[in-house]
Amino acid sequence: MFGTSGIRAVVDSWLVELALKVGLAVGSIHGEVLVGCDTRTSSSAMKQALLAGLLAAGARGYDAGVLPTPTLALAAEVFGAGVMITASHNPPQYNGIKLLNADGSAFDRQQQKQIEELVMKKGISTAFWDDFQPLLYYPDAIEKHISRIQKHFSGGYKVKVVLDCGCGAASVITPGLLERMGCEVIQLNCQPGGFFPRDIEPKRENLAGLMQAVKQYDADVGIAHDGDADRMMAVDERGEFIAGDKLLVIISNELKAKKVVTTIDASMAIEEAGFEVIRTRVGDNNVSQQCKRGGDFGGEPSGSWIFPENSLCPDGIYAAALLVSIAARERLSALVDSIRAYPLLRGSVNSDRISMPRLEENLVESMEPLSVSHIDGIRLEFTDGWLLVRASGTEPKIRITAEAKTEEKAKQLYNKGMRLIKNSSGKEGKG
Repeated sequence: MFGTSGIRAVVDSWLVELALKVGLAVGSIHGEVLVGCDTRTSSSAMKQALLAGLLAAGARGYDAGVLPTPTLALAAEVFGAGVMITASHNPPQYNGIKLLNADGSAFDRQQQKQIEELVMKKGISTAFWDDFQPLLYYPDAIEKHISRIQKHFSGGYKVKVVLDCGCGAASVITPGLLERMGCEVIQLNCQPGGFFPRDIEPKRENLAGLMQAVKQYDADVGIAHDGDADRMMAVDERGEFIAGDKLLVIISNELKAKKVVTTIDASMAIEEAGFEVIRTRVGDNNVSQQCKRGGDFGGEPSGSWIFPENSLCPDGIYAAALLVSIAARERLSALVDSIRAYPLLRGSVNSDRISMPRLEENLVESMEPLSVSHIDGIRLEFTDGWLLVRASGTEPKIRITAEAKTEEKAKQLYNKGMRLIKNSSGKEGKG
């Protein structure tokens, strides 16, 4: 049931029924549960199904409305658990379920297994009639999140920001927060809606409008969120997209972090920046779990940023406020240019029929790496670069990442790896 970031699937009767069953399972364990959703067309139906399950189990279910995942996670600290209806950065026809602990961390594998076992049980056990609870509402989550963030920043930031919320859940909080921090906010796609006007994942190729608007309005920074605002990516004052690997270094430096947690697919530039680096499997859940064990800051190049002193949930809203505070002090382009970068290529192949053991055998035999790592998928190490091939935890795709000290070597690794993957699947790749 669970991928690297909760449950996700194209919306159909199975997923709606699953929401009811997950609500019953969670409600049988936790007495009070806070539930929220993003702006997808199916989110209200999914949320009501899950709340029905919670109430039928005899739990107290609180409806927090439409809000970002990190906003729900922060508010859930006074509840037994939080449930977010979202498919995050997946296309609008998808939806899903994220289960959160009171500290903001996602349910770990043991907790997920418990939910799976309860869901798979035959029959549905409900509470006795006199133990059913009424549906309650919790309207304070957004203001609580804004107030918590403002405690960390002085405000009065005379910064011109172009903000692209993609019509996702950030629309209900980030514009107001940045205005209260003193920013002039130029809004793009900041009206909540389930038909996203751009591909909702905040990648370079999806943010052409934001990059153009930053230049057009002579802004200091551009900020973009995904569907549930657990991600934040940015554009500098030149209108140039800031790579996630560089943003990882910028935020780590700003926080004066010593121990940084990141994923196996992040650039080797983070080690060269002088931090003690702990590598995990790809997925913000894995970064979050490691931060719980120790880490000053955690992040993924895809835009998930975890601030352990605030919450163990990736918080794109907090990250936006932090970036604004940096932009108020200095030009982001100068920070970007000061960070050493190596050529890094990322792509994917649409396939769910590849045998990973067989693919590994082909990769090792053909490419003759110095060593092989299995933290997540297959990472091949070479004297002047590395190649990572792994199955996506959220989509039926094989993902590939290559980095090297020269562009020629990076392309060589990437192209050879992609060719071997496509030969194994008979599918076309996507860069």
